[in-house]
Amino acid sequence: MTTSTQAYGEPWYWDNRYSNEPGPFDWYQKYLTLAPIINLYVPPSHPVLVVAFSEGMVVDGGYTDVVNIDISSVVIEAMKTKHQDCPQLKFMKMDVRDMNDFQSGSFGAVIDKGTLDSILVSVAMCGNNSRQNATKMLEEIWRVLKDKGVYVLVTYGAPLYRLRLLQESCSWTIKLHVIEKLASEEKSDNPFWELTKPVPLNDDGSSVEEALGQNPDVHYIYICTKEISANSHKCMTGAV
Repeated sequence: MTTSTQAYGEPWYWDNRYSNEPGPFDWYQKYLTLAPIINLYVPPSHPVLVVAFSEGMVVDGGYTDVVNIDISSVVIEAMKTKHQDCPQLKFMKMDVRDMNDFQSGSFGAVIDKGTLDSILVSVAMCGNNSRQNATKMLEEIWRVLKDKGVYVLVTYGAPLYRLRLLQESCSWTIKLHVIEKLASEEKSDNPFWELTKPVPLNDDGSSVEEALGQNPDVHYIYICTKEISANSHKCMTGAV
């Protein structure tokens, strides 16, 4: 288990896994369960970068320019073949920590379902560079976003574990939403928390526990808006 966890950031691990486990590659939540929140912050006309696949954005959501990247050549080739008749979907092999193939300010939104988690879990188990790798990823995402573009991070990481990393990486304005981990495509009559309603979020994240209680069974959705400010130079210089 530890060996597999350590390899989450390595291309060979995902090549082997996708070769042995072919099938849908939509991590965490399906697009349809996240659609209300994505539609709230990401207009369909915006060019979107997805660092974990979300084919549903085009098939079900009407988005017209969605670029998907992954570190595994196996999954990229599989998805290219599967969606060869869908020009709105593009697939590229790329490490999210080094996206020099994209010019700065290329995308109106970046959507991440589990990629940051994988990087943090992998490097945390096998070394002390988890902060460095996660920061590289966030700096690159900040760089490729347009001004006022949004980074939508779907993660199991509560504010205690994610908020400071986001705050210290680049100049973001951050809102928080949550969705039940077992959410289905059918709306619940009694949702744990309304998806499109932001959760109160103070600087240290303690307000979230007050609103949701301890250890809620949810995925956290951080809506991080890129802000150009006097402190932005650390992102631009760090990502080049």
